[in-house]
Amino acid sequence: MEERFGAYRHHVLGTLRKDGSPRLSGLEADFRFGELWLGMMVNSRKAQDLHRDPRFALHGNPGPDAEMAGGDVRVTGRAVEITDPEVITRYTATARPPEPFHLFRAEVTEVVRVYVDDPHIVIESWRPGTPVRTLRRGNGAEPVEEG
Repeated sequence: MEERFGAYRHHVLGTLRKDGSPRLSGLEADFRFGELWLGMMVNSRKAQDLHRDPRFALHGNPGPDAEMAGGDVRVTGRAVEITDPEVITRYTATARPPEPFHLFRAEVTEVVRVYVDDPHIVIESWRPGTPVRTLRRGNGAEPVEEG
C-alpha cells in the first residue's frame, strides 16, 4: 500500500458532507513513522467533514493515462486529528507542510487492491487482525477465493 500511494503525490479523499452525501477532494497522502497521515488546510471542507464524521475513503492515484501500475488501491478508515504539539513538530520536521494545517492519523479499517493477472482480475483485501483475502475472477467462471 505504501509503495502504491508513494508512486504519486496526489490522491482522492472521500468524506461525508453534513447532509450525508459524499464529497471527493484531492489530497496528498503521506506515510511517515509507519503510519498513514492526512494533512489539509485549516478549515477546509474536507477537514470540517472529518471533524463531524471521521470516516473516510482514500483512492490511490491511477497514474498517467490511468495505467494503474501496481493496481487500483483503496483505503478506508477513520481519521483521528492530531493536536499533540510534539507529534506535530515531529511530523513538520520531515514533511514540511504549508502551515497552519490540520493533521489526521488514519486508523485503517480496510485496504483493497485490484489488479489484472491475465486472464483474471485479482481482488486482494485486508482488515486489521486478519490475513489478506484474495479473490480471482475471470472468464465468466465463479470467483475463486484464496488464502
